[in-house]
Amino acid sequence: MTSHKLIAGLIAGLALGAGLLAVAPAAAARPMTPAERRHMPLSPDMPACADPGILAKISGRFASREWNYWDSGLSIASFDRISEIGYRSNGLDYVPRRYCTARAIMSNGSTHKVTYAIASDLGWLGVLGYGVDWCVDGLDRNHAYGGHCRAARP
Repeated sequence: MTSHKLIAGLIAGLALGAGLLAVAPAAAARPMTPAERRHMPLSPDMPACADPGILAKISGRFASREWNYWDSGLSIASFDRISEIGYRSNGLDYVPRRYCTARAIMSNGSTHKVTYAIASDLGWLGVLGYGVDWCVDGLDRNHAYGGHCRAARP
């Protein structure tokens, strides 16, 4: 009889412990404060994917990188098939980002998919406006964004 009581006590203890573990993650979760309600707020309003300033920034940086690092002379002549693939996909309490894709028509006539993220107030203390991270599929020669620009997508 004593061993049955001991086993029953162990089972009850394990059940109680499992119940506490199931509740623990909810109790330990951090409070979510949307980025625009912080002490130093980040604006969720940002340029659209087809904004000419954003596309010019990508083109300019791509041309500079190709000239300075790869000596290819390649540049982006134009963009088409521009679309948004995510907006604040990481959650409301993270830096607001708009994720986009486009097709870049290159100076040599080839086309490549471009994946880019427009992020709110990433400049020094937010004074530089919007930051843009971008990746040209097939021309990410140092694989900074992984295969097929995987890390640039939401």
